[in-house]
Amino acid sequence: MPKLGVKVDHVALLRQAGRVDYPDPIAAALAAERAGADAITVHLREDRRHTQDYDLFRLREAVHVHLNQELALAEQIIELSFRLMPEEVCFVPERPEELTTEGGLDAAGMQDRLAPVIARFKDAGIGVSLFIDPEPKQLEAAVALGADFIELHTGTYANLADHDVALAHGRGGRPQVSEATAAALAAISGAVKSARQLGLKPNAGHGLNYINVGPIAAIAGIRWLHIGHAIVARAVMVGMPRAVREMKAVIGKAPAPKGGRGRARR
Repeated sequence: MPKLGVKVDHVALLRQAGRVDYPDPIAAALAAERAGADAITVHLREDRRHTQDYDLFRLREAVHVHLNQELALAEQIIELSFRLMPEEVCFVPERPEELTTEGGLDAAGMQDRLAPVIARFKDAGIGVSLFIDPEPKQLEAAVALGADFIELHTGTYANLADHDVALAHGRGGRPQVSEATAAALAAISGAVKSARQLGLKPNAGHGLNYINVGPIAAIAGIRWLHIGHAIVARAVMVGMPRAVREMKAVIGKAPAPKGGRGRARR
């Protein structure tokens, strides 16, 4: 089954909203690690709306699992990354007015800007991922840029799947997968297959929760699922360790791909 990366940014968001020093995202990360998280993911935004610079270095010192830093193509953040030396960086798009990341990075349209930066990270021994939509041109750009990983944007699928569930609740019946949801899921599945054929290591994330994650976790070849908001929201009610264990259980129960041989080795 895919490994789980737990994003702790929304813990920092709660802290910043209260202008206090709690809850502590590092304590949350350690609790997630003890509960079985395979990685900790953190996004330092240019506007510093949640995670702060000092959080990065406290995380680096505290956690023992894979540290994945999300970042925009911004020189100040890039320089901090070279001081931090995470195991992996994932380039994401970033707009000041957005509530959260909206859509994938246009790697195809940013190759000239991305290429020298990616080369620097690879020279430093840091794995490079690109957060992209499941589109052939973006996969081809990731290969051309020398990315190690891609993280497929699952937000479109997640929103459609959640809408299917909401409709079912309103009607008092079982959720039915709409054609649009099935098409979005097929696009992700196809992109995973193509990525592997191109030599990329596919991850996935955005908008995934305890209800919609199963079909994504069942796709053969996905290595990591990076999930934040749903786990932090659940942790508010039951605590971080239980929230992480529950998510790993849901991922583990996802049906195996047909034939049983499609799983990527890790």
